[in-house]
Amino acid sequence: MSKRDYYEVLGVSRSGSDADIKRAYRKLARKYHPDVNKESGAIDKFKEATEAYEVLSDAKKRRMYDEYGHAGGPRMSGGPGPGAGMGGMDFQDFFSGAASGGFGRGGGGGRGGGGGGFMGMGLDDILQSLRGKMSGVGGRRPVNLDIEQRVTLEFTKAAKGATVPIVVKRGSGASGTTEKINVKIPPGVRNGAKIRVRGKGAEQRDGRKGDMYIIVSVKEHPYFKVSGNNITVEIPISITEAALGAKVDVPTIDGMTTVTIPAGTSSGQRLRLAGKGVGAGDKRGDQFVLIKIVADKNISDKGRALLEEFQACQQHDPRKDAPWR
Repeated sequence: MSKRDYYEVLGVSRSGSDADIKRAYRKLARKYHPDVNKESGAIDKFKEATEAYEVLSDAKKRRMYDEYGHAGGPRMSGGPGPGAGMGGMDFQDFFSGAASGGFGRGGGGGRGGGGGGFMGMGLDDILQSLRGKMSGVGGRRPVNLDIEQRVTLEFTKAAKGATVPIVVKRGSGASGTTEKINVKIPPGVRNGAKIRVRGKGAEQRDGRKGDMYIIVSVKEHPYFKVSGNNITVEIPISITEAALGAKVDVPTIDGMTTVTIPAGTSSGQRLRLAGKGVGAGDKRGDQFVLIKIVADKNISDKGRALLEEFQACQQHDPRKDAPWR
């Protein structure tokens, strides 16, 4: 059976970027790796995707593949003639280790010593190493040891800061380990922010450790709206409160506080509460109270009479300075 085109295997166009190729391989690895997929044919699809990724993620191999296809091509060092690439092997010969399960460490073709497991790498290892690349011959290149963890925070915790417990999983299967650590989230953290925790990433046998990056998602708040480090909250008041002034309770991320509404306040005015925004120290923003005058829809007969009396004695035209007058 003829080999499928590597671009077709990964589902990317021939002009696809390195990021497109990596993204496509990561998706297929998650789907077909033997750690997660025990169906018949999954291993073959995973091997096929890995072989395609190994070529297309390497600039030199990709150029040679683009020019000569599976037939191979000139040596990497510049020797002439199709079929002479990689020491006289074509791509199919070169990747026979993948076809037999022997990519990298162990498993066929005499290309690597020792090691066990599929290609010497579990699914977690592969996903963690995609910022580096697996080597097709003689073991693996150094892998990326950094890992990512996602946390979702309530708005007030993100605004004020919090300590979040994180469970770190390393490896897979029976040999995998877990560790619980507490991560401090700084006040005012934004949605999508990355927080680095040194030395808590993946670990290699030689003791080298990567870092862990906490990716923060912040839930929207039902009434606090954020712009930079400032918060805005809309506060409804009555007509009489606006006209006569009042003291009203207003929520802040620190709890309720009392705000004085000046007499004659109009709808749309903003009152500033200094230092009640998000952040810490001198970087903490302000909170703005946006006034919204709400008329009572259920006025009693006595209330209506009083309002009519007020209107008669208090001649006021709020539209006298309107631009169309």
